[in-house]
Amino acid sequence: MISRRDFLQVSMAASALFGASGFGNWARLAAQQSLTQDHLLEFETFGNISLIHVTDIHAQLRPIYFREPEINLGIGDARGQMPHVTGAAFRKAYGIEDGSPSAYALTYSDFAALAKAYGRVGGLDRVSTVINAIRADRPDALLLDGGDTWHGSYTCYQTAGQDMVNVMNALKPDAMTFHWEFTLGSDRINEIVEGLPFAALGQNIFDAEWDEPAELFQPYKFFDRGGAKVAVIGQAFPYMPIANPGWMFPEYSFGVRDENMQAMVDEVRDAGADVVVVLSHNGFDVDKKMAGRVQGIDVILSGHTHDALPEPVLVGKTHIIASGSNGKFVSRVDLDVKDGQMMGLKHKLIPIFSDVIAPDPAITALINDQRAPYEAALSEVIGKTESLLYRRGNFNGTWDDLICDALINEREADIAMSPGVRWGPSILPGQEITREDIWNVTSMSYPNAYRTEMTGEFIHVILEDVGDNLFNPDPYYQQGGDMVRVGGLGYRIDVTKPQGQRISEMTLLKTGEVIDPSQTYVVAGWASVNEGTEGPPIWNVVENHIRNLGTVTVQENTSVDVVGA
Repeated sequence: MISRRDFLQVSMAASALFGASGFGNWARLAAQQSLTQDHLLEFETFGNISLIHVTDIHAQLRPIYFREPEINLGIGDARGQMPHVTGAAFRKAYGIEDGSPSAYALTYSDFAALAKAYGRVGGLDRVSTVINAIRADRPDALLLDGGDTWHGSYTCYQTAGQDMVNVMNALKPDAMTFHWEFTLGSDRINEIVEGLPFAALGQNIFDAEWDEPAELFQPYKFFDRGGAKVAVIGQAFPYMPIANPGWMFPEYSFGVRDENMQAMVDEVRDAGADVVVVLSHNGFDVDKKMAGRVQGIDVILSGHTHDALPEPVLVGKTHIIASGSNGKFVSRVDLDVKDGQMMGLKHKLIPIFSDVIAPDPAITALINDQRAPYEAALSEVIGKTESLLYRRGNFNGTWDDLICDALINEREADIAMSPGVRWGPSILPGQEITREDIWNVTSMSYPNAYRTEMTGEFIHVILEDVGDNLFNPDPYYQQGGDMVRVGGLGYRIDVTKPQGQRISEMTLLKTGEVIDPSQTYVVAGWASVNEGTEGPPIWNVVENHIRNLGTVTVQENTSVDVVGA
């Protein structure tokens, strides 16, 4: 982990950089509980170029609650390094006072109580206010969208992404890259991309048949800003056909493609780029590895793993910026570029406290227009929760526990499996659960809830495979999200072991019996990448379960015993 002091010292020593994160002042103000919009937007303009970074919005148009993860394990060289530090250790590393707004924004502790004190976060009309303020200060600032934008809500599903396209176009991005967008299907993403008024970037998006760069996507784009030439190179999510159904976008292939990234960096440098920015959806650890292998990148704007860091992480001479998710943060990055090189960097992670930042009325009206045809369905109350419902963390979240309970009860299964996806807002104890809330944690284009039979041996293989996608010490083999969530099943995992040896002590919870490798169990799940999966959509399964319960109470999940963390 690089501390703020070490970051400054290493920056200046390694590359004569100066300027630092604007977090320190935010932390002091937060501790005093005196945040205002002016405080949040305060920034000492630096250098001659400004970047504005948003990522992983997941179609959240309006303010939400969003709890940060309790467990975010780093494996191998990433152990104990940012962003794999949470809670009190995270607050200590950045000098954050317990109970402050910054503690609420960046860590999970006392989340429900702090949420009641500080309110919702996000909302693209508030994001617009921040963007407008930065542009008022630096009119030619570049707005860059890291992807996972056209996915994750009821209205996004019903409009095939058009609601998000309309609102984001109004924010006037300069470029974006992609991940979940491809699960709209090739025809739809092609249709949208062809009409975008900004650059669609992905140096690693290739034609699957010819193994050549896909014509629809640019590898990079040049921008003349502040008297300098800025090259922005796109890096889409590398593992699309592994993490998502490849049959939905069969003409495309992906991959990290380090060699091609190096070729693109060299190409833009040869063409006169003064500064090279990578707009990435790799995930933070993959970005760190890539930064160590590809020379000549000044800044990586990181996405996919939803990390929110108040200061950059330095790898060699490359600064990696992590801007959170769900519209909860906006990053401003100011660069001082002179004589063909970056001389300094200043960064501020701006939390979007919805009760502090005034909405942009034009964007509010546009958002209301997108939602109007669906408002009755969105607002219908399905039940109520006595428990905090959240997603995130390597092993379980209460939203996923509830989904697993729904699968077991509604599909009459012994065991349930729910994907370890990171997206989805939180619901506070005492809140009503609406249809919109359910869709916010289930909306996808392959939602069918299957019911099948699996042997104990096959269940073990699944857990081992998913575990290796998460806990392989080589970041380039970490190709999934978080660990698959399970209901009705307990197990022990040793994250330090190699594949095939991590999972043990599998137990069927309803009987307490050890899972028999040769015995067959009824398993219900959803989000299968297999084409033709049959079953009701998961949102119907969850809605029926919550209606039957009326009031939801999710018990603490202690069924996964983690060793080696």
